Amino acid sequence: MEQLYAAKVDAAKASDEKLGHAASILKPGSNCWRIEQAERVAFLVNGAAYFRAFRETVKQAQRSVLIMAWDIDSRLELIREHEPDGFPIKLSDFLANVLDRNDQLDIHVLNWDFPMIFAADREWMPLYKDEWISHPRLHFHLDDHYPPGGCHHQKIVVVDDQVAFVGGLDLTFGRWDTPEHLPQDPRRCDLRGEAVPQPYHDIQIMVCGPIAAALGDLARERWHRATGQELASPHIPSGKSYWPEYLAPDVKNVQVGIARTFPRHETQAEVREVEQLLVDAIAAARTSIYIEAQYFTAGKVAAALVKRLEETDGPEIVAVLPEHTVGWLSQNTMDVLRERVFKRLQAADQHSRLRLYRPCVPGLDGECVNVHSKLIIIDDELVRIGSANLNNRSMGLDTECDLVIEASGKPHIRAAISAFRSRLLGEHLGSEAGEIEACLQREGSLIGTIEHFCGSGRSLRPLVLRVTPDMDALVPDTQIVDPDQPIDSDQLITEFMPEEQREPARNHLLIVSILAAILVLAAAWQWSPLREWVRVETLVSFVAELRKSPATPLLAICLFVIGGLVAFPLTVLIIACVFVFDAWLGFLYSLLGACLSAMTTYGLSHMLGHDIIRRFAGNKINALNKRLAQRGIMTMVVARIFPFSPFLIINLLAGASHIRLRDFALGTAIGLVPRISVIALVTDYLVTLDKSDLPPVAVFAGVVVIIIASGLVMWWWEKRQGKLRLRAEHD
Repeated sequence: MEQLYAAKVDAAKASDEKLGHAASILKPGSNCWRIEQAERVAFLVNGAAYFRAFRETVKQAQRSVLIMAWDIDSRLELIREHEPDGFPIKLSDFLANVLDRNDQLDIHVLNWDFPMIFAADREWMPLYKDEWISHPRLHFHLDDHYPPGGCHHQKIVVVDDQVAFVGGLDLTFGRWDTPEHLPQDPRRCDLRGEAVPQPYHDIQIMVCGPIAAALGDLARERWHRATGQELASPHIPSGKSYWPEYLAPDVKNVQVGIARTFPRHETQAEVREVEQLLVDAIAAARTSIYIEAQYFTAGKVAAALVKRLEETDGPEIVAVLPEHTVGWLSQNTMDVLRERVFKRLQAADQHSRLRLYRPCVPGLDGECVNVHSKLIIIDDELVRIGSANLNNRSMGLDTECDLVIEASGKPHIRAAISAFRSRLLGEHLGSEAGEIEACLQREGSLIGTIEHFCGSGRSLRPLVLRVTPDMDALVPDTQIVDPDQPIDSDQLITEFMPEEQREPARNHLLIVSILAAILVLAAAWQWSPLREWVRVETLVSFVAELRKSPATPLLAICLFVIGGLVAFPLTVLIIACVFVFDAWLGFLYSLLGACLSAMTTYGLSHMLGHDIIRRFAGNKINALNKRLAQRGIMTMVVARIFPFSPFLIINLLAGASHIRLRDFALGTAIGLVPRISVIALVTDYLVTLDKSDLPPVAVFAGVVVIIIASGLVMWWWEKRQGKLRLRAEHD
């Protein structure tokens, strides 16, 4: 393999020398938007490097700073260790300070208007925070101009149209890290100052010159689409250098292409330049394709790689990926989809030219390096860095922006691309970039070089496939989990509703959408990390602020109804209610709120009907129907005392079943009394620990007796009612 690889390299060099340059991959209007000159380019690896360069550049801003973000947090500390320079460290304070120093400067921040399911991991209600609205020349807007299911994923910063940043990094928490990716690095901390155990690897590209002005045009167009406001280009006197003195550029005087993704939405036409660029770049590779990716599910990209692997003399393909993605939902959807792609690639790899690796850092105690970068390097000829993931949604549903540098046969650009790849491999393998470069020249193979440095310490290890057949069977087609275009309402109807009910179901499309949303939230609250984010203290502080109002009891009851509709854990609501009120009032308001919440969801489910709920709930509805047909009230009592499913799911299933409203309401009320009593008594005991005369064992024992007695009474009563019904039928 090494001799074949070296022969291909020699042939490629001879061809380039004969032609004077390589054939260009970039084609404006097809796989890129524009190609502009960059006077300087720096590859910023990991958040520490990007945040420092961002801060040093913005300090010099004269007229305009444009920040286009998927996420941004005013509380972020941009640097961890620094010499005093008179500027604050926290992002919001830093931006305000820069504005105070220059009354001709305006800063525009455009952030994705994210759905509420992301709220626990983001800055809460930024539109109403002083950090974003108090300064008259700091303009903050949430961008909601995108199709259903999509998001704005571009990460662009432009300073005075002179310097720009593009890549996968946002100015928010969880992104700061260094190339060492140290285990339990105290500098890699969250908002509470606690160390974040998982390292974070990502890349941002920094450019200056005409390419920055082009990115300014792109950012201003996005601002205009989101707000309707047109921003003028800044006029800056020539001769001012914005490039930080400490930062040496990786390459100078190069052509840079801009590739975009725009979804079809209202008057906006679809743009799929990123997808076409990736397909064209893979087809042009002669010796090697090096990839770093967070996701790996894009169908057309996978097909292009399969085609190259099937060739007898195709390029080597190396991909560096996270061992698994972040979050329960992603691991059970996107990880399943990527392994389907991996199996396709492995099946096509008849010549052993494919390697899938994961970075390994000793001492992480079960954590893995979160490879978040979006990078592809073709031979020594092309490097692409940006925001677009290798998933379908980045190809056609989300907005994306990538930058591409093509060597076109120029030795200094080729050398810069090769050095950058060696630098990345050196980070992952725990070696010096120079050693990687020398070994690559000696081995004549990218795979051979990596395997030469692989060891027991910090290294790259083969990615192990983890998805079981049962997990794979649960995940639907990619167009549902990972669509590549805006989601169509008729498509959802086709997926979830039978043909004979499709027409009347359209009349209830809004209700069906609400049902789908609350079912997803129910799963998230119950089984995902969202469960860990639910904090009683937060809810208590929120309600306690309104405690003096005479409307507080009504507000508490309304919170139960709203919480029930969005699958908020019932236990947390009860505990918070008892914290705010005393035990008896907390019990009363909790019982009223929970019963009203159950009735509301029951009514919604009853409107939808049995068949539609069955599409979502599966066989559970049939099992519940059998129980309810035999002993409806008793089944509800048991389900409330010992819930076999989340509160919301039980309500939905009951509403779609054959249980009567009276039996549902009575069984719910009876079953909730002992359950809420347990929570209220224990919570009140913990709150008034110094005042309680009863030991906790006595409290628990008494509650257990109440529950058992209630169950026996209900069992006796239900059995007696059954005998009476049988006697009536015989009579």
